[in-house]
Amino acid sequence: MGLGATAGVAAVGGIALSANASDAQSSASSSSSSSSSSDALVFDPDAYTKLTKTVTDTDGDEHTVVYHFWKAITYVAHPVDATYQSLIVSAPVEIDGTTVDPANAPILLANSIGGYLPASVADATEVGAGGPAMGGGGAAPSGAPSAAASASASASAPGANGNTNASGGATSSNQLLALAAGFVVVEPGARGRTLKNSSGEYYGTAPAAIVDLKAAVRYVKANKGRIPGDVERIVSAGTSAGGALSSLLGASGDSPIYDKYLKEIGAADASDAVFATGAWCPITDLEHADGSYEWNWGGNDLSTGKQVDQTVSKALRAQFAEYQASLKLRGLDGFGPLSARNLDEYLVEQYLEPSATTYLAALSDSARETYLAANPFITWSGGRATFTWADFLSHVGARKKDVPAFDAFDLSAGENNEFGAGTTSARHFTAYGAKNDSTGLSGKRVASDIPELLHLMNPMYHLVEKVNSKRSRHWWIRLGTKDSDTSLAVSANLAARLDNLGDDVNHLYYWDEGHGANTDPGDFIKWIAQVTGHRGAKK
Repeated sequence: MGLGATAGVAAVGGIALSANASDAQSSASSSSSSSSSSDALVFDPDAYTKLTKTVTDTDGDEHTVVYHFWKAITYVAHPVDATYQSLIVSAPVEIDGTTVDPANAPILLANSIGGYLPASVADATEVGAGGPAMGGGGAAPSGAPSAAASASASASAPGANGNTNASGGATSSNQLLALAAGFVVVEPGARGRTLKNSSGEYYGTAPAAIVDLKAAVRYVKANKGRIPGDVERIVSAGTSAGGALSSLLGASGDSPIYDKYLKEIGAADASDAVFATGAWCPITDLEHADGSYEWNWGGNDLSTGKQVDQTVSKALRAQFAEYQASLKLRGLDGFGPLSARNLDEYLVEQYLEPSATTYLAALSDSARETYLAANPFITWSGGRATFTWADFLSHVGARKKDVPAFDAFDLSAGENNEFGAGTTSARHFTAYGAKNDSTGLSGKRVASDIPELLHLMNPMYHLVEKVNSKRSRHWWIRLGTKDSDTSLAVSANLAARLDNLGDDVNHLYYWDEGHGANTDPGDFIKWIAQVTGHRGAKK
């Protein structure tokens, strides 16, 4: 149970992407990057190091990028832990020998958070704080949990796979491609659920991570005219828990429910709304995630061949049916009202069959014939793939998580830790989880502060219950069809609600890809240019 994906080798969603740093040259001016005074909230435009990086794009072409790099800057006046509450900035000044001006370029705000674990850029020396996945021969990325945090997180930390960094968050593919496209890249660290002080008190549990990301946005916007890039064209990006936080950042811009938390850490007096949002496999809507997961994967066995407790699974599915009905969503492209009864049909028609069709159409005739022979559940006719939901579930195979997947009865899931408080490492956050607690807790109800924390951590609260007019209006959402770390319905519901509100939604599923996949990063960069109206930065 809990967060994450299976361990594997380093890769970038099947896309070849490499970078080599060289020719470091310090600028004449430098300054300390950590301060708890208000002076720390003033960006020093001259305190950079000049670096050169070779970026290989998704077509295999190399680009030489000269850029200015600002090492870790504390983005709040009263940090709880500056090791995590800091950010780095990278701004291109020359691409392939041509001078560029990043002053009005879009800003990619790329977090490397995975599993709601701590993410730090304190020791970062170049762009790409997310780094490669562990197992790929590289050192631990700066987004990985600290040594102190790792021990307490080892049992429930998300395992890295070939699509992610060491903590299950995003790799550096988006950052590198954005830099080569002339964009400014800001990479924020944030507190995470495993952090404890000397008294054993947790200080990175909910809502710390989203509060920190909002503070980072406020720092950038407060430094308009000093920091490179167009601060009104910030595009957030993240994967897994980082994708959930990116979605939350996009949905909750300038919401007053975060004000007291931002004031406590001395965030800048500025907006925290972002222009556009990118989210890969966002594990979100946590209070309904158990039901959504069972609706999707309830009939699939675990990798051991064992079936999960069907009494629990069916109860959670029933809860999800009620929740789905309450959302009153309409599917994209005129599908009509969505319910638990037709959501499978909708997913197949709107996402899964188009995903399989795209995948198969890109294969050579012989490769396609081989794939179809190995997967006879797919009917290929007229250049289009069709199949049933039941056959699709059989194709995916084993589910990743036991039941309940997120609010575990034994408090073992990473999300239980995310809602820890004080010296209590893990707590229930759903009534069903609390009622069926197996750890011997005397109370069978969620703590009184949990409802508020759920509002603070769920983008759907800001899109359904309290529709936020300051939300992002442009959304890029991606998920692998074999990602059983979450429910396929989570991102579909998010996309449907955004579409119903009139937002621009670019949402698709990657066929046969697992958790954290990002197989079209080049298209994401093109999308940023399109929605921001960026015409290039060359002088």
